[in-house]
Amino acid sequence: MAIKVGVVGAAGYAGVELVRLLMAHPAFEVAAITSNADAGMRLADVYPSFAGVSDLVFSRHDDEVLASCDAVFLAVPHTAALAAVPQLLASGVSVFDLSADYRLADPAVYEAWYGVEHTSPELLTTRVFGLPELFWDDLCAAQASHAAGDPVLVACAGCYPTATSLAAAPAVRMGWAAQTGAVVVDAISGVTGAGKSANARTHFCHADENLEAYGVCTHRHTPEIEQILELPDRVVFTPHLAPLRRGLLSTVTMPLADDARTLTVEEMVEQYRTFYAGHPFVRVLDAGAMPQTASVAGGNACQVGLAVNQRAGVLVAVGAIDNLCKGAAGQAVQCANVVFGLDEACGLPGVALPV
Repeated sequence: MAIKVGVVGAAGYAGVELVRLLMAHPAFEVAAITSNADAGMRLADVYPSFAGVSDLVFSRHDDEVLASCDAVFLAVPHTAALAAVPQLLASGVSVFDLSADYRLADPAVYEAWYGVEHTSPELLTTRVFGLPELFWDDLCAAQASHAAGDPVLVACAGCYPTATSLAAAPAVRMGWAAQTGAVVVDAISGVTGAGKSANARTHFCHADENLEAYGVCTHRHTPEIEQILELPDRVVFTPHLAPLRRGLLSTVTMPLADDARTLTVEEMVEQYRTFYAGHPFVRVLDAGAMPQTASVAGGNACQVGLAVNQRAGVLVAVGAIDNLCKGAAGQAVQCANVVFGLDEACGLPGVALPV
Protein backbone atom coordinates (compact mmCIF):
# COMPACT_ATOMS: atom_id res chain seq x y z
CA MET A 1 0.00 0.00 0.00
CA ALA A 2 1.10 3.56 -0.70
CA ILE A 3 2.50 5.61 2.18
CA LYS A 4 0.10 8.52 2.67
CA VAL A 5 1.89 11.86 3.11
CA GLY A 6 1.05 15.54 3.44
CA VAL A 7 3.10 18.65 2.74
CA VAL A 8 2.53 21.70 4.94
CA GLY A 9 3.76 24.90 3.30
CA ALA A 10 3.57 23.34 -0.14
CA ALA A 11 3.34 26.67 -1.99
CA GLY A 12 6.85 27.74 -1.00
CA TYR A 13 9.93 26.85 -3.01
CA ALA A 14 11.06 23.98 -0.78
CA GLY A 15 7.46 22.85 -0.35
CA VAL A 16 6.66 22.67 -4.03
CA GLU A 17 9.95 20.87 -4.64
CA LEU A 18 8.76 18.32 -2.08
CA VAL A 19 5.49 17.94 -3.99
CA ARG A 20 7.38 17.42 -7.25
CA LEU A 21 9.57 14.71 -5.73
CA LEU A 22 6.79 12.98 -3.80
CA MET A 23 4.45 12.84 -6.79
CA ALA A 24 7.11 10.93 -8.73
CA HIS A 25 7.96 8.65 -5.79
CA PRO A 26 6.92 5.00 -6.22
CA ALA A 27 5.98 4.50 -2.55
CA PHE A 28 4.49 7.82 -1.41
CA GLU A 29 1.03 9.18 -2.16
CA VAL A 30 0.44 12.91 -1.65
CA ALA A 31 -2.85 13.20 0.25
CA ALA A 32 -2.77 16.88 1.18
CA ILE A 33 -0.88 20.05 0.32
CA THR A 34 -1.41 23.13 2.45
CA SER A 35 -0.99 26.88 2.10
CA ASN A 36 -3.09 29.33 4.06
CA ALA A 37 -2.52 32.00 1.43
CA ASP A 38 -3.50 29.74 -1.50
CA ALA A 39 -6.20 27.60 0.13
CA GLY A 40 -8.81 26.57 -2.43
CA MET A 41 -6.51 27.13 -5.40
CA ARG A 42 -5.26 24.33 -7.61
CA LEU A 43 -1.58 23.49 -7.49
CA ALA A 44 -1.47 23.80 -11.29
CA ASP A 45 -2.82 27.36 -11.10
CA VAL A 46 -0.08 28.46 -8.70
CA TYR A 47 2.65 26.43 -10.45
CA PRO A 48 1.66 25.81 -14.09
CA SER A 49 4.33 23.12 -14.50
CA PHE A 50 1.83 20.77 -12.83
CA ALA A 51 -0.89 21.46 -15.43
CA GLY A 52 -2.22 18.20 -16.82
CA VAL A 53 -0.30 16.25 -14.18
CA SER A 54 -1.99 16.98 -10.87
CA ASP A 55 -5.46 17.90 -9.62
CA LEU A 56 -4.23 18.65 -6.11
CA VAL A 57 -5.82 21.66 -4.40
CA PHE A 58 -4.26 23.62 -1.56
CA SER A 59 -6.00 23.38 1.80
CA ARG A 60 -5.26 25.23 5.03
CA HIS A 61 -2.56 24.20 7.48
CA ASP A 62 -5.19 22.85 9.89
CA ASP A 63 -6.55 20.37 7.33
CA GLU A 64 -7.85 17.34 9.27
CA VAL A 65 -6.49 15.04 6.57
CA LEU A 66 -2.98 15.62 7.93
CA ALA A 67 -3.79 13.71 11.12
CA SER A 68 -4.63 10.62 9.05
CA CYS A 69 -1.36 10.65 7.10
CA ASP A 70 1.52 8.28 7.70
CA ALA A 71 3.94 11.19 7.48
CA VAL A 72 3.83 14.96 7.14
CA PHE A 73 6.59 17.13 5.72
CA LEU A 74 6.79 20.63 7.20
CA ALA A 75 8.17 23.27 4.83
CA VAL A 76 7.40 26.21 7.07
CA PRO A 77 9.33 29.09 8.68
CA HIS A 78 10.83 28.63 12.13
CA THR A 79 8.37 28.81 15.04
CA ALA A 80 5.55 27.50 12.81
CA ALA A 81 6.82 23.94 13.29
CA LEU A 82 6.77 24.40 17.07
CA ALA A 83 2.99 24.73 16.89
CA ALA A 84 2.43 21.82 14.49
CA VAL A 85 4.85 19.07 15.51
CA PRO A 86 3.49 18.06 18.95
CA GLN A 87 -0.06 17.71 17.61
CA LEU A 88 1.02 15.61 14.64
CA LEU A 89 3.13 13.31 16.80
CA ALA A 90 0.23 12.93 19.23
CA SER A 91 -1.91 11.81 16.27
CA GLY A 92 0.62 9.10 15.46
CA VAL A 93 2.02 10.94 12.42
CA SER A 94 5.76 10.91 11.72
CA VAL A 95 7.12 14.36 10.95
CA PHE A 96 9.96 15.46 8.67
CA ASP A 97 10.63 19.07 9.57
CA LEU A 98 12.54 21.28 7.13
CA SER A 99 12.54 24.24 9.52
CA ALA A 100 15.15 25.04 12.17
CA ASP A 101 12.89 24.46 15.16
CA TYR A 102 14.21 21.05 16.20
CA ARG A 103 17.71 21.00 14.71
CA LEU A 104 19.62 22.44 17.66
CA ALA A 105 19.96 19.99 20.53
CA ASP A 106 20.16 22.69 23.21
CA PRO A 107 16.98 24.78 23.52
CA ALA A 108 18.98 27.61 25.08
CA VAL A 109 21.11 27.83 21.93
CA TYR A 110 17.97 27.90 19.79
CA GLU A 111 16.47 30.66 21.92
CA ALA A 112 19.68 32.71 21.80
CA TRP A 113 19.99 32.57 18.00
CA TYR A 114 16.31 32.67 17.04
CA GLY A 115 15.03 35.00 19.72
CA VAL A 116 11.97 32.92 20.65
CA GLU A 117 11.14 30.44 23.39
CA HIS A 118 11.31 26.77 22.47
CA THR A 119 7.90 25.46 23.50
CA SER A 120 8.58 21.71 23.26
CA PRO A 121 12.20 21.17 24.36
CA GLU A 122 11.37 17.65 25.53
CA LEU A 123 11.16 16.58 21.87
CA LEU A 124 14.80 17.55 21.34
CA THR A 125 15.87 14.48 23.30
CA THR A 126 14.08 12.09 20.97
CA ARG A 127 14.21 13.85 17.61
CA VAL A 128 16.61 12.55 14.96
CA PHE A 129 18.90 14.90 13.04
CA GLY A 130 18.25 14.51 9.33
CA LEU A 131 21.56 14.31 7.49
CA PRO A 132 21.76 10.64 6.47
CA GLU A 133 25.40 10.47 5.46
CA LEU A 134 26.56 11.71 8.88
CA PHE A 135 23.78 10.45 11.19
CA TRP A 136 22.93 7.14 9.56
CA ASP A 137 22.75 5.12 12.78
CA ASP A 138 20.29 7.58 14.31
CA LEU A 139 18.01 7.33 11.29
CA CYS A 140 18.19 3.54 11.43
CA ALA A 141 17.14 3.73 15.08
CA ALA A 142 14.22 5.91 13.98
CA GLN A 143 13.35 3.26 11.40
CA ALA A 144 13.19 0.66 14.18
CA SER A 145 10.97 2.94 16.29
CA HIS A 146 8.65 3.54 13.35
CA ALA A 147 8.49 -0.19 12.60
CA ALA A 148 7.45 -0.71 16.22
CA GLY A 149 4.51 1.64 15.68
CA ASP A 150 5.88 4.86 17.13
CA PRO A 151 5.81 8.17 15.23
CA VAL A 152 9.21 9.79 14.81
CA LEU A 153 10.42 13.37 14.40
CA VAL A 154 13.25 14.06 11.98
CA ALA A 155 14.76 17.54 11.98
CA CYS A 156 16.26 17.86 8.52
CA ALA A 157 19.56 19.72 8.21
CA GLY A 158 19.65 23.17 6.65
CA CYS A 159 21.08 23.87 3.22
CA TYR A 160 24.26 25.69 4.28
CA PRO A 161 25.03 23.15 7.05
CA THR A 162 24.49 20.27 4.61
CA ALA A 163 27.00 21.41 1.99
CA THR A 164 29.45 22.62 4.63
CA SER A 165 29.30 19.53 6.83
CA LEU A 166 29.47 16.99 4.03
CA ALA A 167 32.61 18.76 2.81
CA ALA A 168 34.25 19.08 6.23
CA ALA A 169 33.00 16.28 8.49
CA PRO A 170 35.25 13.45 7.27
CA ALA A 171 38.37 15.52 7.93
CA VAL A 172 37.13 16.50 11.38
CA ARG A 173 36.05 12.97 12.34
CA MET A 174 39.31 11.46 11.13
CA GLY A 175 41.28 13.89 13.28
CA TRP A 176 42.86 15.91 10.50
CA ALA A 177 41.63 19.27 11.79
CA ALA A 178 43.79 21.09 14.31
CA GLN A 179 42.43 21.32 17.84
CA THR A 180 42.52 25.11 17.77
CA GLY A 181 42.04 27.85 15.22
CA ALA A 182 39.09 29.12 13.24
CA VAL A 183 37.34 26.97 10.65
CA VAL A 184 36.38 29.44 7.95
CA VAL A 185 33.25 28.80 5.88
CA ASP A 186 32.51 30.98 2.85
CA ALA A 187 29.28 29.86 1.21
CA ILE A 188 27.22 31.10 -1.72
CA SER A 189 23.55 30.34 -2.30
CA GLY A 190 20.98 30.95 -4.98
CA VAL A 191 18.01 33.24 -4.34
CA THR A 192 15.51 30.40 -3.75
CA GLY A 193 17.37 29.74 -0.51
CA ALA A 194 15.80 32.92 0.87
CA GLY A 195 12.29 31.55 0.40
CA LYS A 196 9.36 32.65 -1.72
CA SER A 197 8.45 35.85 0.13
CA ALA A 198 10.04 38.78 -1.67
CA ASN A 199 12.18 41.39 0.06
CA ALA A 200 14.59 44.12 -0.98
CA ARG A 201 17.59 41.75 -1.06
CA THR A 202 15.90 39.12 -3.24
CA HIS A 203 14.17 41.56 -5.59
CA PHE A 204 15.35 40.97 -9.18
CA CYS A 205 16.67 44.52 -9.56
CA HIS A 206 18.87 44.07 -6.48
CA ALA A 207 19.96 40.45 -6.85
CA ASP A 208 20.66 40.35 -10.58
CA GLU A 209 24.31 40.99 -11.52
CA ASN A 210 25.16 41.30 -7.83
CA LEU A 211 27.05 39.35 -5.16
CA GLU A 212 26.53 40.17 -1.51
CA ALA A 213 27.63 38.88 1.87
CA TYR A 214 24.91 38.90 4.50
CA GLY A 215 24.39 37.78 8.08
CA VAL A 216 28.12 38.20 8.63
CA CYS A 217 29.07 36.72 12.03
CA THR A 218 25.37 36.48 12.93
CA HIS A 219 23.83 33.88 10.59
CA ARG A 220 21.61 31.36 12.39
CA HIS A 221 23.13 28.37 10.62
CA THR A 222 26.40 28.92 12.51
CA PRO A 223 25.44 26.94 15.63
CA GLU A 224 24.00 24.15 13.48
CA ILE A 225 27.30 23.78 11.62
CA GLU A 226 29.22 23.84 14.90
CA GLN A 227 26.89 21.20 16.35
CA ILE A 228 27.28 18.83 13.39
CA LEU A 229 31.06 19.21 13.24
CA GLU A 230 31.44 19.31 17.04
CA LEU A 231 33.49 22.49 16.79
CA PRO A 232 31.92 24.86 19.32
CA ASP A 233 32.83 28.53 18.92
CA ARG A 234 35.27 27.82 16.08
CA VAL A 235 33.23 28.32 12.91
CA VAL A 236 33.45 31.65 11.09
CA PHE A 237 30.53 31.42 8.68
CA THR A 238 29.91 33.99 5.96
CA PRO A 239 27.01 33.37 3.56
CA HIS A 240 26.68 35.14 0.22
CA LEU A 241 23.76 35.65 -2.13
CA ALA A 242 24.34 35.03 -5.82
CA PRO A 243 22.04 35.69 -8.82
CA LEU A 244 21.14 32.01 -9.21
CA ARG A 245 17.80 30.28 -8.85
CA ARG A 246 19.26 26.98 -7.57
CA GLY A 247 22.62 26.02 -6.19
CA LEU A 248 24.83 26.33 -3.12
CA LEU A 249 28.62 26.20 -2.90
CA SER A 250 30.43 26.07 0.43
CA THR A 251 34.20 26.46 0.78
CA VAL A 252 35.60 25.33 4.13
CA THR A 253 39.17 26.18 5.15
CA MET A 254 40.45 24.09 8.07
CA PRO A 255 43.83 24.30 9.82
CA LEU A 256 45.46 20.88 9.72
CA ALA A 257 46.80 18.98 12.69
CA ASP A 258 50.55 18.39 12.55
CA ASP A 259 50.27 14.68 11.73
CA ALA A 260 47.80 15.40 8.89
CA ARG A 261 50.13 17.79 7.07
CA THR A 262 52.00 14.88 5.52
CA LEU A 263 48.89 13.60 3.74
CA THR A 264 48.65 14.24 0.02
CA VAL A 265 45.39 15.39 -1.51
CA GLU A 266 45.20 12.06 -3.36
CA GLU A 267 45.35 10.20 -0.04
CA MET A 268 42.67 12.48 1.38
CA VAL A 269 40.39 11.87 -1.58
CA GLU A 270 40.66 8.11 -1.13
CA GLN A 271 39.91 8.33 2.58
CA TYR A 272 36.92 10.59 1.92
CA ARG A 273 35.61 8.04 -0.58
CA THR A 274 35.99 5.30 2.00
CA PHE A 275 34.17 7.45 4.56
CA TYR A 276 31.19 7.92 2.20
CA ALA A 277 31.17 4.38 0.81
CA GLY A 278 27.60 3.13 0.50
CA HIS A 279 26.10 6.63 0.41
CA PRO A 280 25.24 7.26 -3.24
CA PHE A 281 24.51 10.97 -2.98
CA VAL A 282 27.99 12.14 -1.95
CA ARG A 283 30.45 12.15 -4.84
CA VAL A 284 34.07 12.94 -3.96
CA LEU A 285 35.82 14.31 -7.02
CA ASP A 286 39.30 13.38 -8.18
CA ALA A 287 42.23 15.36 -6.82
CA GLY A 288 42.51 18.63 -8.73
CA ALA A 289 38.80 18.79 -9.59
CA MET A 290 36.37 21.16 -7.89
CA PRO A 291 32.56 21.00 -7.71
CA GLN A 292 30.24 23.51 -9.30
CA THR A 293 26.61 24.30 -8.72
CA ALA A 294 25.65 23.58 -12.33
CA SER A 295 26.75 19.97 -11.81
CA VAL A 296 24.24 19.35 -9.01
CA ALA A 297 21.24 21.51 -10.02
CA GLY A 298 18.04 19.47 -10.05
CA GLY A 299 19.60 16.46 -8.32
CA ASN A 300 20.03 15.22 -4.78
CA ALA A 301 23.80 14.79 -4.92
CA CYS A 302 26.56 16.65 -3.11
CA GLN A 303 29.85 16.98 -4.93
CA VAL A 304 32.96 17.39 -2.76
CA GLY A 305 36.36 18.65 -3.87
CA LEU A 306 39.56 18.80 -1.82
CA ALA A 307 42.77 20.83 -2.01
CA VAL A 308 45.70 21.20 0.38
CA ASN A 309 47.69 24.37 0.93
CA GLN A 310 50.90 22.91 2.33
CA ARG A 311 52.50 26.31 2.88
CA ALA A 312 49.65 27.53 5.10
CA GLY A 313 48.94 24.09 6.55
CA VAL A 314 45.24 24.07 5.68
CA LEU A 315 42.75 21.80 3.95
CA VAL A 316 40.24 23.45 1.65
CA ALA A 317 37.10 21.32 1.27
CA VAL A 318 34.37 22.44 -1.13
CA GLY A 319 30.81 21.14 -1.23
CA ALA A 320 28.17 21.86 -3.87
CA ILE A 321 24.47 21.01 -3.63
CA ASP A 322 21.13 22.05 -5.06
CA ASN A 323 19.79 24.08 -2.15
CA LEU A 324 16.18 23.06 -2.87
CA CYS A 325 16.88 19.36 -3.33
CA LYS A 326 19.74 17.97 -1.21
CA GLY A 327 19.56 21.17 0.83
CA ALA A 328 15.86 20.84 1.63
CA ALA A 329 13.19 18.72 -0.09
CA GLY A 330 15.38 15.91 -1.42
CA GLN A 331 17.06 15.53 1.94
CA ALA A 332 13.68 15.22 3.66
CA VAL A 333 12.56 12.52 1.21
CA GLN A 334 15.90 10.72 1.65
CA CYS A 335 15.34 10.71 5.42
CA ALA A 336 11.77 9.48 4.97
CA ASN A 337 13.02 6.67 2.74
CA VAL A 338 15.27 5.44 5.54
CA VAL A 339 12.60 5.75 8.24
CA PHE A 340 10.06 3.83 6.13
CA GLY A 341 12.53 1.07 5.32
CA LEU A 342 13.07 1.99 1.67
CA ASP A 343 16.31 2.40 -0.24
CA GLU A 344 17.60 5.86 0.67
CA ALA A 345 17.79 6.80 -3.02
CA CYS A 346 14.23 5.71 -3.82
CA GLY A 347 12.41 8.28 -5.95
CA LEU A 348 15.23 10.81 -5.86
CA PRO A 349 17.08 12.23 -8.89
CA GLY A 350 20.62 10.89 -8.84
CA VAL A 351 21.77 12.82 -11.89
CA ALA A 352 21.61 16.61 -12.12
CA LEU A 353 20.36 18.51 -15.13
CA PRO A 354 23.27 18.32 -17.57
CA VAL A 355 22.44 21.65 -19.21
